[in-house]
Amino acid sequence: MPGGQGPVTSTLELGPSGTAESAGTPGPRRCASRASVPQKLAEALSSQYGLNVFVAGLLLLLAWAVHAKGVGKRALLCVLTALMLLQLLWMLWYVGRSAAQRRLIRLKDAQAGARWLRGSISLFAVITIILGCLKIGYFIGFSECLSATEGVFPVTHTVHTLLQVYFLWGHAQDIIQSFKTLERFGVIHSVFTNLLLWANSVLNESKHQLNEHKERLITLGFGNITIVLDDHAPECNCTLPTLCSAISHGIYYLYPFNIEYQILASTMLYVLWKNVGRKVDGHQHPKMQFKFNGGMMGSVLGLTVLAATIGVVVVYMIRIGRSKTKSESALIMFYLYAIVLLMLMGAAGLVGIRIYRTNEKSLDESKNPARKLDADLLVGTASGSWLISWGSILAILCAKACPPYTWYNLPYSILVIVEKYIQNLFIIESIHREPEKLSEDIRTLRVVTVCNGNTTSLPSSCLKSGGVAEEVAPQDGEMPHAVNGNMCLREGHGKEEEESSWEGAPGPAHCPRFLQCNTKRRVLKNIAAFLFLCNISLWIPPAFGCRPEYDNGLEEIVFGFEPWIIVVNLAMPFSIFYRMHAAASLFEVYYKI
Repeated sequence: MPGGQGPVTSTLELGPSGTAESAGTPGPRRCASRASVPQKLAEALSSQYGLNVFVAGLLLLLAWAVHAKGVGKRALLCVLTALMLLQLLWMLWYVGRSAAQRRLIRLKDAQAGARWLRGSISLFAVITIILGCLKIGYFIGFSECLSATEGVFPVTHTVHTLLQVYFLWGHAQDIIQSFKTLERFGVIHSVFTNLLLWANSVLNESKHQLNEHKERLITLGFGNITIVLDDHAPECNCTLPTLCSAISHGIYYLYPFNIEYQILASTMLYVLWKNVGRKVDGHQHPKMQFKFNGGMMGSVLGLTVLAATIGVVVVYMIRIGRSKTKSESALIMFYLYAIVLLMLMGAAGLVGIRIYRTNEKSLDESKNPARKLDADLLVGTASGSWLISWGSILAILCAKACPPYTWYNLPYSILVIVEKYIQNLFIIESIHREPEKLSEDIRTLRVVTVCNGNTTSLPSSCLKSGGVAEEVAPQDGEMPHAVNGNMCLREGHGKEEEESSWEGAPGPAHCPRFLQCNTKRRVLKNIAAFLFLCNISLWIPPAFGCRPEYDNGLEEIVFGFEPWIIVVNLAMPFSIFYRMHAAASLFEVYYKI
């Protein structure tokens, strides 16, 4: 009754689970809220445990990096090995319990741990295992002066990688509904263990890049910077000097893949943690089959960009640090290449956003941990390159004297900010779109109209514009007939009415709606394919040592050498991860269009 007057009537309604619920009493709602309290407490407890493990591990990494007294590499590796062993025990327990209960029906999150994502992490894992083998060989070469932990760590990491990939392939989509508190602690421990392994790899790779940067910077004329190498080199000689030298150089070329593996595993495990105890509604998105069609132009342009990127990186690494003139020409070449590429990417993103703006289709607002994490990571990791870009802009504007080559850095830094802003908007809107459905529109075209025993086919202009000739093929020996995209069945009418009906038939500009949308869909596919390959292209230079933020030299003069190096070392890992994560998101966008 309005206003709460009159007798309260209690009606029973069947809920989603099929049980009777009282519509007039708040009992079920109150019980549900009470049941969610322990779940929230367990989530808060596990997240705080994980954060404490991560903070303690980061401080240990920092202490080793700055050569703090009493903190050596042995202590750091012992802690990391212990964390990996604890995660291994939990994964073995979870896999064993799942195998024992394999006959039970388990809830799955279809949008978590996609097959292509698990394939990517498998590829990175293989390279990580190769890296571990090289580290074992390095330990054997310097076994006289290295502690046993430096041999135990890569072996443990290899076993950890193998089991973790197996675990993610089989259980990344699980929605855990039993032992929820224990599982939350196990999953969050795995998340932050991988993050600490990622931070350890980033620190080792950054030290190597910084040493190379210090050696090269003097060639640009900045002689007032003191070169002090910090490589934590062993104090003894290798038993096989040539082999050890090759291994030490090869290790740092594999670190970028190891870094991507650890952060990708962390994100997949985080989605699993968010899915613990999650209540899933009955609505599930249908599985889509990946078809490589409609994106040929974007793929060709993207592959051209990828080939050009490899050439630019090779020339850059050959010329940088050889002499001041060669270093300046290498920087100018890189800036010009990046400026053109970023302009093309920004224009493609704007076209894609414009197409979405003209589409009145509503967005998918359902709760999804994987999709929310993708959007948060895009914006969060983009802030790393934005920090570096704004630092470069301020350095150029505030410097008393700027060498000519540094002025190319100004449009480059501005375009980095703008391009990522546009690309984030395009990806976030794309992943919130429902996959296009053509079945109902195609079904419309399959209706057969019989007029005085004659059949009439669709206008050829419509059939050519959509590439759907297969969908409107004759059925039972009759040709389909459609007028203005509507279904109709006429009997007993004359030929004159049949001809008059075609006078209002759709022409090339008035084909059924899904045929008009097909062109937009192809454009979006080409944009997604082009941006996907461009992001992989822009991941390659910083991942393999092509970093003008180091080699430019102007920022060190304005901000000071150590402050700027700290900024770059903190922001660069996020900038590198952004490109790989954006590429993964764009692959998903292409998959859904």
